[in-house]
Amino acid sequence: MRTFLVRALLMALAFVLPLAMAVPAVAASKAELDASSKRTLGNLVAKVPAAQALNEKAVAVLVFPSITKAGLMIGGQFGEGVLWQKGKPVAYYNTAGASYGLQAGAQKYGYAMFFMNQKALDSLNSTQGFEVGVGPSVVVVDQGMGKSMTSNTITEDIYAFIFQQQGLMAGIGIQGNKITKINK
Repeated sequence: MRTFLVRALLMALAFVLPLAMAVPAVAASKAELDASSKRTLGNLVAKVPAAQALNEKAVAVLVFPSITKAGLMIGGQFGEGVLWQKGKPVAYYNTAGASYGLQAGAQKYGYAMFFMNQKALDSLNSTQGFEVGVGPSVVVVDQGMGKSMTSNTITEDIYAFIFQQQGLMAGIGIQGNKITKINK
């Protein structure tokens, strides 16, 4: 049994390590990231009324136009994004995460976080990286919640949307995700 687990772990590493090592090679330039992020936010706001309501009240919006996630027992995810304030790009971030458990697959998706107050935005830069699930409350908005959301029902610190999901990633396990400011 132990030999099987060691082999499975080595196979998972052989699958995931090339993906992790390839990430810097596909990193977008500042101009490409700005354009992609702006286009992605525009599409989200145009298609989802809740996103439009949040965008009007948010002090800032962090948009990751494309995050890649893959794994086989051991997994990882990575993407780069832009922080928008008053329609202008003001900072750049990456999101990286690792997971372990019964999982397999690969997936791409986009992610947007609407910071509804200055305290929530300050928490993004107050540490050596913003850990999702630690600190201000983050509410992931699904279609059902989005239909009932108005400017009067916005009461949380941060609202997040996951969109444009492609591929299949299935499983259960332990995972962590960190958002870190980068220089572009």
